[in-house]
Amino acid sequence: MTSVDTSPLAWPRRFRDHTTARVGGPAGRWIRADTQEQALEVLRQHPLPEHAARERGEDTLIVLGGGSNLLVTEDGFPGTVLQLAFQGISTEFHGDRDVLLTVAAGHNWDDVVRFSVARGLTGLEALSGIPGATGAVPVQNVGAYGADVAHTLKDIQAWDRARGELVRFTNAELQFGYRDSVLKQTTVHGSPRYVVLQVRFMLQNRPDGLSAPVRYGELARTLGLDAESADHERRAPLKEVRSTVLRLREGKGMVLREGDHDTWSTGSFFTNPIVPREVAAALPNGAPQFSAGVDEAGAPMVKLSAAWLIDNAGCGKGFGLPDGPAAGRGAQGTGIAGGRAALSTKHTLAVTNRGSATTDDLLAVARAARDQVSTAFGITMHEEPVLIGHAL
Repeated sequence: MTSVDTSPLAWPRRFRDHTTARVGGPAGRWIRADTQEQALEVLRQHPLPEHAARERGEDTLIVLGGGSNLLVTEDGFPGTVLQLAFQGISTEFHGDRDVLLTVAAGHNWDDVVRFSVARGLTGLEALSGIPGATGAVPVQNVGAYGADVAHTLKDIQAWDRARGELVRFTNAELQFGYRDSVLKQTTVHGSPRYVVLQVRFMLQNRPDGLSAPVRYGELARTLGLDAESADHERRAPLKEVRSTVLRLREGKGMVLREGDHDTWSTGSFFTNPIVPREVAAALPNGAPQFSAGVDEAGAPMVKLSAAWLIDNAGCGKGFGLPDGPAAGRGAQGTGIAGGRAALSTKHTLAVTNRGSATTDDLLAVARAARDQVSTAFGITMHEEPVLIGHAL
């Protein structure tokens, strides 16, 4: 049987107690699935609604993992929350070097990375410290420090709510892009067609205990490597890479800490904009720019730094606080949302709950930062978290 908590102290459960931003109201029904079979029992009861209903936000189901990429209104959600809590991780050697790592969707992601590094398996180490559950990482091709899950993911198993059956997607079939996949493309206003139940990665068992080539400049410099050198010269001991990534993330408030309000967030709120080359060329000198391939017509595209745009639009660290950057102090000098929400004091990409914020408070800060960037540079920023019951 699935686990439905009906005790007076826990019912109704609120999203603020199960999300990293610590905001959001109650759910009509909250079901914790401790096994895949329990999850499937619930999923069979909630087939995919018609597209028009999904566009209106009328799905009866929210699927929750670690709650690290979700913002729900304070009014809550009248339907059913399915919390994927089932765990499991195993390895299988394929030859001398290739190792298949199989992970249940509810398994904590950083525990997966810790497991792989402890066993000398190369491929996930740069993704250390990212909050949330494993089932969420393929959806938006989670990445950091020059790595993303598309580099190592072999395939996933998922429930197709439209067809009412289990399906498997290979890496190629997931159509990974920057913070994108077919899983995300088929999700409408938080209503997923596919619910990930299992993820499999193909990692490397290196006898020398070294990492995958380090691709990200900041990480390479901190490790004493040259990011422009050949692949074999850009490796470091696995445990050193993991500990360095954790230290860098913690310095930016990107590792969850109970008493640190800079970590009460959904992580990076905005994706890095991808724009035509001529738009990027109009930015001031010094704006970070990276090749992003071409569009459907073959025109060159450029990826920009959302953090740079926000910072240089007058929304520095602490934007939204009474003593933060001037543009975010508000007409009365009390901050955009009375100081209850603000950009992190460590990193401009995170919209943070300073301890008593509501979802509306977080979105007020995010809108203000988005509008400042639009006014300053003519570039529209797009949110990364899933929004339920409201829009940016």
